[in-house]
Amino acid sequence: MKWTDSLDIAIELSEAHPEIDPRTIRFTDLHRWVTELPEFDDVPEHSGEKILEAIQMAWIDEAS
Repeated sequence: MKWTDSLDIAIELSEAHPEIDPRTIRFTDLHRWVTELPEFDDVPEHSGEKILEAIQMAWIDEAS
């Protein structure tokens, strides 16, 4: 997965962290959790606020 795969990342995060409300997550934690996903294969420094927001919004949608 790459940073642009926001929906796939969101699905993986919802499965890896079912106890987390994605509306309350800090971007520093979100960034770390994404880079720790086994399927993630991208440069950690290539993320930004827009990418993290897209992942967070997809995760919120997935959790609903």
